[in-house]
Amino acid sequence: MMIGHQRVLIRRELWEHPAIYITPLVIGLIVLLVTLTGQVSFSAYGEAVNIAIVGAQSVDEQHRATAVGGVLAVVATIFSIGAWIVMIFYSLDALYTERKDKSILFWRSLPITDAETVVSKLITALFVIPFVTVAAVMLTQVLLLAITSVWVMFQGGDASHLVWAPAPLADAWFAVIVLALALPLWLSPLIGWFLFASAFTKRSPLLLALLPIIVLPLLEKLLIGSRYIGDAIWVRSFRPPIINFEQLKHIEINGQLSLPEGSQALSLSDQLDISSFLVSPSLWAGLVVCGLLVTAAIYVRRYRDESY
Repeated sequence: MMIGHQRVLIRRELWEHPAIYITPLVIGLIVLLVTLTGQVSFSAYGEAVNIAIVGAQSVDEQHRATAVGGVLAVVATIFSIGAWIVMIFYSLDALYTERKDKSILFWRSLPITDAETVVSKLITALFVIPFVTVAAVMLTQVLLLAITSVWVMFQGGDASHLVWAPAPLADAWFAVIVLALALPLWLSPLIGWFLFASAFTKRSPLLLALLPIIVLPLLEKLLIGSRYIGDAIWVRSFRPPIINFEQLKHIEINGQLSLPEGSQALSLSDQLDISSFLVSPSLWAGLVVCGLLVTAAIYVRRYRDESY
């Protein structure tokens, strides 16, 4: 019964919040248009294009794969930023808007509990939005390679050799799926906080949500001199342990991509430290904090006076 309710409620979220799927579609369209525009513009420099094609054909397979993988990683990063923005605003809007437009009264008339409703919004934020984004990333990457292949063929190059053969799609997609699962869980305390702010506030949920996480670290630094709160919020947000930042430091970019001699092509999945992530106390502590905040959001939704 609960699974059936969750399906209905998640469909409701997709229906009421079209930005969940429209945003990645728009990002993908922009990426493809920018790529196409850049290729058309670059085509005007015929001699430079020919030199670039010849140079790419003479580069070894590892460097070609690393270059294409880097492009795929940039595309995935753009989508990740968009997904994080969507998750923030969705979480802040999810429980606030239903009170503002009084639709909460209709949903409360159905045999659906407050817990089921809030959990459906948490599932949407932590899993539905990331995996809609993953689907958009995969589609965009394939279309990007297809557009590039057509351009390369028109310039006299071998698209299968320069584009498709070195494209590490399986590696890139594995990394994208792992990150789509891991990063929302790592950031779940913030999602829980945003849902609580959405359930609690009567107006301006964005202000209520951002004010404490900006002011508290500043007060801690000024009054105590420590940075525990700031690190718990900001360092946690930008340095998830699943990404091996120490290994990334060894990738040198000085006008051209440089790999250690004898190394294989740069693998995106090799930059992920899944075991360290799964045993990280911060991950499990964050999930506990998220659970407490979601429980508080359920309580507030259940007993909130909607007469205003």
